[in-house]
Amino acid sequence: MSDEKRRFRAKIAGDDYTIIGNSTDEHMDTVVSLVEEQFEEIQRLMPGLSKERAAVLLAINAVSDQLYKEEEIEKLQALLDSRGK
Repeated sequence: MSDEKRRFRAKIAGDDYTIIGNSTDEHMDTVVSLVEEQFEEIQRLMPGLSKERAAVLLAINAVSDQLYKEEEIEKLQALLDSRGK
């Protein structure tokens, strides 16, 4: 990851966004692809849902996944620490 801020243009759920950050184009392409895929999945499962509500559900799912991954990392780190003693 570079320290230089970059602009990345994306289309998600039919809307255009400019994302500013340090990530590479490849990273942001992957992020946008996953967001679009998950957004479409939510809308497919709940067709009457507004874009705003679908976006909130997507954010909740993303944060939940992040917390599970952080817990797993902490468990693995504790395991490594206990083996290193």
